[in-house]
Amino acid sequence: METAELLGKVRRLEIRSRHLVEDLFAGQSESVFKGRGMEFEEVRHYVPGDEVRDIDWNVSARFGAPYVKRFVEERELSVMLVVDVSRSMRFGTAGLEKRELAAELCAVLGFSAIRQNDRVGLLLAGERIEHFVPPARGRTHLLRMLRDVLDAAPMHAGTRLAEAARFLMRTARRRQVVFWISDFEERPDVRDWRVMGRRHDLTAILLRDPRDEVLPPIGWVELEDLESGRRGLVNTGSRRSRERYQHEAQERQREAQRALRLARCPWIELRTDRSYLPPLMRYFARRRRGRAPS
Repeated sequence: METAELLGKVRRLEIRSRHLVEDLFAGQSESVFKGRGMEFEEVRHYVPGDEVRDIDWNVSARFGAPYVKRFVEERELSVMLVVDVSRSMRFGTAGLEKRELAAELCAVLGFSAIRQNDRVGLLLAGERIEHFVPPARGRTHLLRMLRDVLDAAPMHAGTRLAEAARFLMRTARRRQVVFWISDFEERPDVRDWRVMGRRHDLTAILLRDPRDEVLPPIGWVELEDLESGRRGLVNTGSRRSRERYQHEAQERQREAQRALRLARCPWIELRTDRSYLPPLMRYFARRRRGRAPS
């Protein structure tokens, strides 16, 4: 991508995202990530008005009276954006490519974080770790990361989620808020993701395009598997062919969601043909209420 075109895209992304963040979180003085970047400090006696879910039942049973856990907000909260940059993320038939939607989500989440002086980092991953930016603060830092997402040109076509998960666990010493943005064409490894979810506040964002699972009846077409590069002719005029294509796509989605559920990782599904704002607003509303979305 030419430098001028890239900078123009980043600038438009900044303007749009800053307005969205102000609209989404107007009037909220607390961080949108508050309640997740918390550290345990002590237990104390329960008093009326305390959250029942904060009761430490083991301590309460030991001392014969109700005790609650007390938490303090971490002073330095880091948000890590993990973005799948494999070739399947360059697919899009409804206006935006998945990669462009991922960049816009990074902008919204990133500006939400720096609005509260939180740090933001970036990990671009496909078949290999393509790029890593340690968490830092500031607008200039975030704009550089958005440029990196839009300009990513991976050396390999496929996806290896396990390698990125293990890299994140090796490099992230402290607990982070992690948003993993991908179309999850590869099924997450349950064990890796369960460990990662214990160490970090982890959310998967699944990106979908309508043609991922539904083919229009337009006759014979050549389809390419963007992950493997394999090509083949498909008769989309055949109802049986379209149903098989849809069944296989839905099965991949179910496998990814089943793995995330087993790993106890919450997820949001966003689509290139629909506004991401309503599900994102519901997600943040549930975070503020202290409930893990799924």
